Amino acid sequence: MPLSAGQPLPAEAPLFIVLNASSGRHDGETVRQTIERVLTQAGRTFTLFEAGKGSELADKTRIALEQARRHQGAVIAAGGDGTLNAVSNAVLGSDVPFGILPQGTFNYFGRRYGIPQNTEQACRCLLDAIIEPVQVGLLNGQVFLVNASLGLYPALLEDREAWKQRYGRSRLVAFWSALATLLRAHRQFSVQLETAGQLKRFRTQTIVVGNNALQLEHVGIAQREALDNGNLVAMTARPMGTPALYGLLLRGLLSRLGDAEQVSSFGFRQMRVRLGKRGRRVKVAMDGEISWMHSPLLFQVAGHRLPLLVPRDQHLREYA
Repeated sequence: MPLSAGQPLPAEAPLFIVLNASSGRHDGETVRQTIERVLTQAGRTFTLFEAGKGSELADKTRIALEQARRHQGAVIAAGGDGTLNAVSNAVLGSDVPFGILPQGTFNYFGRRYGIPQNTEQACRCLLDAIIEPVQVGLLNGQVFLVNASLGLYPALLEDREAWKQRYGRSRLVAFWSALATLLRAHRQFSVQLETAGQLKRFRTQTIVVGNNALQLEHVGIAQREALDNGNLVAMTARPMGTPALYGLLLRGLLSRLGDAEQVSSFGFRQMRVRLGKRGRRVKVAMDGEISWMHSPLLFQVAGHRLPLLVPRDQHLREYA
């Protein structure tokens, strides 16, 4: 039966939690112990599936979803952005409630819906949660919750992850890694972009598609209305050298990226991007996870909404 907005999660509904203990910035053992303590003290029925990345995460998610369907429960993803993305891919369209215990650095998805980053607080919110059907994006049929991109932005993410492995997870490390990445020369793409029956050809170093008003507002892209109207938001920039790229980085830090004349943004429901020959492999990023896809790339709003478990308290649910 389809889930409706504002519907509470029954107190007897069991929670099937997929925990990626290796993801995010928190100690996996501490996260597991916190989840077990809070839910046990509350008398809540739950099953915890610990998994790594890749096929193990996919297998544990499949089992959790099967059990949630069988026992009329909810699937909960505990981990960084990549974990939330992987589990939501499986849950979307199943009519099974989906909750998160976010462990990532920025946590844009959780904060957008008032879900605390603190594991104990997020667990307590699950105990009295209601369902909010939320929009997600698709890139060639794969879910993204916050953003999807190609070109320069995936390079920034790859380098940021390498710096985090070496220096730890923090926003300062992310900033310095971005400076180092932008110092290098970056490839330009000849792009054919089709949306709303219009065809546009141009050259660019990156295309980013956003599905999160909080992240867009933090960098200064004023497209809240487009997202509220059921669109995704595309951002592109004219090719430029390192000094101009540093200028864009500074504007983003000051929440003024939308003021840059090199940057354009627009809302859409479906957009097809072609790069060179059909079938060309392109490196893309979805919610921080890097993969390869074949051109053309189809960005679109998903036909199903994700039945997200959010705090019942209304004032928490606007950019917590």
